[in-house]
Amino acid sequence: MTFSILRKWSQNLRLMLVSRRVKKVDYAICADSKVNILVECRPSTSELNVSHASQLFRYFSTTEARLAVLTNGVNYHFFSDVEKPNKMDERPFFTFCMDAIKPSDVRTLEKFGKSDFDIKKIIQEAGILKLQSLLRKAIEQEFSEPSDEFVRLFAGRVIEGRITPAAKESIARLVPSTIGALIRDRVNERLSSALNATTPVMVEPDEGEISLPEEGIVTTQEELGGFHIVQAIASRFVNPKRIAIRDSKSYCAILLDDNNRKTIARMWFNSPTTRYFGTFEGKEETRHLMPELTGIYQLMPQIEARLRELDETIPA
Repeated sequence: MTFSILRKWSQNLRLMLVSRRVKKVDYAICADSKVNILVECRPSTSELNVSHASQLFRYFSTTEARLAVLTNGVNYHFFSDVEKPNKMDERPFFTFCMDAIKPSDVRTLEKFGKSDFDIKKIIQEAGILKLQSLLRKAIEQEFSEPSDEFVRLFAGRVIEGRITPAAKESIARLVPSTIGALIRDRVNERLSSALNATTPVMVEPDEGEISLPEEGIVTTQEELGGFHIVQAIASRFVNPKRIAIRDSKSYCAILLDDNNRKTIARMWFNSPTTRYFGTFEGKEETRHLMPELTGIYQLMPQIEARLRELDETIPA
């Protein structure tokens, strides 16, 4: 009798120790009392990889969740069960970085909003997004380090007769630079078309003059990144399509409804050494030192207050 009690106590103790070692996911997002999304958070300095998703794998198969997110607060990896039902895929179907949000990222993230959330549609599109992501990586790999098959394909189109090892090596060296030049030419063509199509812009009426588009203005990737961060913050209150960007030689403005009288913020990023991000209260601008784009998130209260100031329909 004593031995039986001790054995049972020992088994219970082992179960307790095991349960203490088992970690839980950090967040579960529910709808209609059902778990829809599992979220695992890592330190911001941590690089995300599949080894960090052990809890997500465990709970994905034991809950009703069809979506999982692994994040370090800067990078976000979205997973589903595209490859095998009820088993989380090892590769994400969608990723984005807070430091470089693209317009396509914003469109995808809008589908996760409470008002537009449709788990079935997201799962259907997850397979397409995953395939696009894999294709993008494969193409980028071929562009930077072309494979033998890729080199042979184009070598066969430009070289008559037998393809010698020397010719193959020459093609392999030329492929990355040729593709890079082609992309630059296409970008320059788009920029030229956009500049030629630009129409004069009216400034505020009290200034009493018309401002013509300035020449030699180039909107940098950092300015676009800052714009998309503000757009993401503003999307909690207004349609993100209402947030516009307008560049000038001195600063890059972020506007509501593309209206000069509705300036949300200004990015003073033209200096090679020091960058500032300007927030507004009335006509008063306050410039904040901005060494990293992620610092814009620290100014979320000022941005939200400015949006309410510009649009009185936004609830307090």
